[in-house]
Amino acid sequence: MPFRRIFQHPLLRFSKRRIWIFVGLVSWSAPIGVYNWFGDRFLSDWRIWLPTTVFAYVVCMTLLVVQEIVIFRIMKRFPEIRQTLTRIVLEFLVFVSTIGASTLIPFYAFQAIPSLNFHPEKLATNNLWLGACTIILFIGLYEGLYSLTKWRENSLQAETYKREVLLNQLDVLKNQINPHFLFNSLNALSSLISEEPKQAEQYVDELAKVYRYLLQTNENTLTTLENELTFIQSYYHLLKMRHGTGVSLTLEVPPASYNRQLPPLSLQLLVENAVKHNRIQAGKPLQIQIDLTPENWLRVRNNLQRKTTRVVSNRVGLTNIVAKYRLLGESEPIIAEQDGFFTVTLPLLKPATVPQV
Repeated sequence: MPFRRIFQHPLLRFSKRRIWIFVGLVSWSAPIGVYNWFGDRFLSDWRIWLPTTVFAYVVCMTLLVVQEIVIFRIMKRFPEIRQTLTRIVLEFLVFVSTIGASTLIPFYAFQAIPSLNFHPEKLATNNLWLGACTIILFIGLYEGLYSLTKWRENSLQAETYKREVLLNQLDVLKNQINPHFLFNSLNALSSLISEEPKQAEQYVDELAKVYRYLLQTNENTLTTLENELTFIQSYYHLLKMRHGTGVSLTLEVPPASYNRQLPPLSLQLLVENAVKHNRIQAGKPLQIQIDLTPENWLRVRNNLQRKTTRVVSNRVGLTNIVAKYRLLGESEPIIAEQDGFFTVTLPLLKPATVPQV
């Protein structure tokens, strides 16, 4: 094995965790432990503090690697929060063993080196207290890092799950729109075929263009206001072919807001809703206006001239739009009926509010 690859081995690599443990615990506890044995000689003679400190560091880091291997096997075997007490008990036994070894190995090694003149009869009491404090710090450090890691993992899993649920619900809503739009368009085409065959042929051509755009746009969670306005003008052409002067559309949206976003097909659903529930007459047209409020919300409103016969509704339109905003975690549209107008005001989202899917 090349020399450089030796130090890339997982057991020898200095990970951030090992560096923090060394700086936070080993860097000061090892020299203090040696000082408790040698006293003032440790500070006054470099021939004592240098070799003993280096030796203590090597022993501690070696045992730290072994300790980590055993500790993480314990964490893997008992990963749940409810198993914390079991982990702590096992970790305590591991720390007692490794810290005991890190004390005994230097203690007897120093006695075997004549130049150190180290001949104590027993371990220093201070070292026992030092070892006990180190064990407590080790348990707190490992369990704190473990709990933080588990909390992050659980948070990420929860966010991933919420996002998956959100996307699945949005897909359900999008899948409601395509057949709904096609069903209404075919009903209109059926009427034109019997009444205006040539106009029906042109209607089919325009419908193909609109439906192609609808399919492309509906693949996304959000689309730009510019795309929606372009689409609604194409859709309005279909309405004009069927209803003539009985319906009018006014757009008063400044280009500065074109890059704002909203759920796709929102405008089509609102315009379709207005046509469905109101009378359309050449002498008294249904007037639909799309503009911005002072708060830069998109306002879609139409004059109320309700049909005298009851309209069967499956409530796909407004319900779908409100559900999309709710699932995206945004402010919900405001629906109002006042002064002879039916108004729906939609929040416009900034370009980076929700990523495209």
